[in-house]
Amino acid sequence: MINKSETKRPSRKEVEYYIDKWNSLENYAVQESSLKKLFTQTYPLNNNLDDVIIKVCALNDFYSTNIFSPFAIAKHIVSLKIDSYLAKDDLKIVDKIAEIKMNGGKIIHFYSFATKYCSHHKPLVYPIYDSYVDKLLVHFRNKDKFSNFSNTDLRTYPLYKNILMDFRKFYDLESFNLKQIDQYLWLVGKEYFPKKY
Repeated sequence: MINKSETKRPSRKEVEYYIDKWNSLENYAVQESSLKKLFTQTYPLNNNLDDVIIKVCALNDFYSTNIFSPFAIAKHIVSLKIDSYLAKDDLKIVDKIAEIKMNGGKIIHFYSFATKYCSHHKPLVYPIYDSYVDKLLVHFRNKDKFSNFSNTDLRTYPLYKNILMDFRKFYDLESFNLKQIDQYLWLVGKEYFPKKY
């Protein structure tokens, strides 16, 4: 973790710098374009188990989301009939996808995965939640008071999106879409709060 004094205040210049950095990382760019093709062209719907399991596996592999039972998750997604929710930009579908009853009745929350799954259908509507983004939002809340939220609010999707909108407005970043804000926050969070393995 870095010293708070070392973090640069979010600004248009900073966001542009990190978006350029993102676009220069060939592996990220190719992964994103292949997932976009998979989710929006090849298998845009979520009513066929074969199609959904391919999307779950691809997302799990590219993002290392630690999904240990892709079949159970794909079956869960198909059972929710999520296409009608996605068509209406309904944010509540993320939390429904995230809560999965596994064999044996245990409930597991795959929240980050669910945000990524919806985001790859509609990236301008569904921002991605990630631990790096979480840490960075908490950091800037504590530093600049850009929004008033509890840490647990970040794990309730409609509240999470509102917090991101507050962030974007407070720092005058409204010229950037939510996908670009995602990319900026993820790269900065990864840089400022690297995981120790």
